[in-house]
Amino acid sequence: MTINRPLVAPVANPTLERALREKLERRSGTMGHLGELATLAVQLGLVQNSLKPTFEAPQVVLFAADHGLAVEGLGASARHSTTQQVRALLSLQLPLPIFAELHGLALSVVDCGLAEAAPTHPRLLARKIAHATHSSRNRPAMSHDQLHAALTAGMEIAASLPGNAIACAGIGVGSTESAALVLNRLSGLRIEELIGLDRRAEDVEAERLLTVLHAAQSRHREVLEPLDVLAAFGGFEAAVMVGAMLSAASERRLILVDGIPACAALMVASSMAPAVTDYCLHCRSHGAPGLDAILRLFQATALLELGIETMDGTGAALAWPLIKSAAAVMTEVADAPAPATKS
Repeated sequence: MTINRPLVAPVANPTLERALREKLERRSGTMGHLGELATLAVQLGLVQNSLKPTFEAPQVVLFAADHGLAVEGLGASARHSTTQQVRALLSLQLPLPIFAELHGLALSVVDCGLAEAAPTHPRLLARKIAHATHSSRNRPAMSHDQLHAALTAGMEIAASLPGNAIACAGIGVGSTESAALVLNRLSGLRIEELIGLDRRAEDVEAERLLTVLHAAQSRHREVLEPLDVLAAFGGFEAAVMVGAMLSAASERRLILVDGIPACAALMVASSMAPAVTDYCLHCRSHGAPGLDAILRLFQATALLELGIETMDGTGAALAWPLIKSAAAVMTEVADAPAPATKS
C-alpha cells in the first residue's frame, strides 16, 4: 500500500546540541545538577530547532474506536463501553479533562469508529471511518481503503489543530489487545507479555482471550509489511493516530505518546518515517506490564512512574508540567554571573 506521507526531518543537529549544552553549563553554577531534566531540555531545543524552546496551545487528543475483536469476548471484563468512556470524558467524570484544563492543555476526542452514536459536543471531532473494525480473527480488521482514509484523517486532524505539541492516546474496548497484535507482529514481543496475561490453567478468561488472539495471529500469519499489519489487526484509533503523528512530526511538533495503542501507532509511523521517534516523549498512564518492554523497543523511558491505572492520556497531562519546566530552564533562567577577575 502506498500513501503520500509528509517529510519528517531528523532533529539531529550537533552544532545546536552543543550550544544547548553550553547554555545549560553556563547556568549550572546557580541551578545545580538537573539530571534528566537537562536531557529533556536539550531534546526540546532540538525538536524546535531553537535555543529557546517554548510551547503554545498544547493539545491532548484521544482517538476513540470500537473493535471487532470485542465481539469475541475481549470486552467481557470492560466496565464501560467505548461510547460510555467518551461520554464520561466529555462530562468531566474522569480525571483526564480536569488535569488537562488545570495544566493548560486543550482536550479533543476523535470518533474514529465508535459503534454507537456519539454525543454532540464541542470537544468531539467526528471522523468515523466505520462503525468499528471487523474481527481480525476472521478477516482483516479494516480494508486498505479504510486504512488510507484513517491515515488521511489523522494527518488532517493534526494539521487543523493549533499549537506545537500534541499528546496522542487511543481508547476503546479491545484497543490494547488490537495494539498488542500489531506490536507482536512488528517487534516479536510475546502477546502474553504485551497484555500482561498469566498462562495459569485455572485462569479461564485469560486462556479464552489468548485463544482468540492466537487465532487472529494465525489467520494473518503471512502479513509482515507494517501497513498491512495495521490493516490486519489494528483499530481505527491507531490508524488515525499514525497519520496524526506523521503530520505533527513533519511540522516539528512535540509528540507525547501515552499508552499501548499509541505505541503501536508509533511503531507503524516510524516504519514509514523513522525520524518520527525523534519528536516523541513517552508518558506512563498506567502500569501495563507490557509497556516497559515496548519502551525498550524505542530505547526510551517514561517521563513519570506513578503506578496509576487510569485512562490513557492521563499520564501525558500529568507529565506536561515537567516538560514545561524543562523548557523554562532554557528560556527563563538567567545565566550565572561570570567569575570576578582579579585586578
